Amino acid sequence: MLTPTSHRPADESLVARAQQGDDRAFAKLVKQYEQLVYGFAFKVCRDPAKAEETLQDTFINVYKKLKQFDGRSKFSTWLYSIVVNNCLMKRRRGKLQRATLSIDSPEGFRDDPLTDEGGQIIQTVPWWKETPLDSVINDELKSVLDKSILALPMEYRIVFILRDVEGQTAEEVAKILKLSVPAVKSRLRRARMFLREQLHPYMKT
Repeated sequence: MLTPTSHRPADESLVARAQQGDDRAFAKLVKQYEQLVYGFAFKVCRDPAKAEETLQDTFINVYKKLKQFDGRSKFSTWLYSIVVNNCLMKRRRGKLQRATLSIDSPEGFRDDPLTDEGGQIIQTVPWWKETPLDSVINDELKSVLDKSILALPMEYRIVFILRDVEGQTAEEVAKILKLSVPAVKSRLRRARMFLREQLHPYMKT
């Protein structure tokens, strides 16, 4: 699993040089972050061609907007926000249209926890914020989880991927998406509940 690149002093130097027109510094930034951008885009759309297109679009945007980066956030946070915008733009243009389930409908998920016949709460999948995602599911469930993630509405899918797959903090996700922290936590909670509901039939013993 890819993890976000940490904010290093070297990043600040590369960004500053690139902002001054140093093409070599910009090329190094691209090389340093291209896997993060591609990996995140692929997790959102699960399509190599669309992820590659998003990668190219993102760094074109970065090149054009780099002077707007003021250093008040981590460079990776600013970069994620550009990737997210590109993913959302592609969806609006119909390039990422997929069948999604409403997570507000009763059959999509339920606010009350699942219980067994004796009324005991069923913990279908451990909280991903506490347990690395790759360690709690096998290959078959990963396939089911992938399909379930794609069934999430985009705004919930992106929050889930940023928080539970990419490992960003709620605060960083809020900065990336320009949301409040409570809004991020609310979307994440609903996304997790929806995914638990989708995985529940496969977790029965």
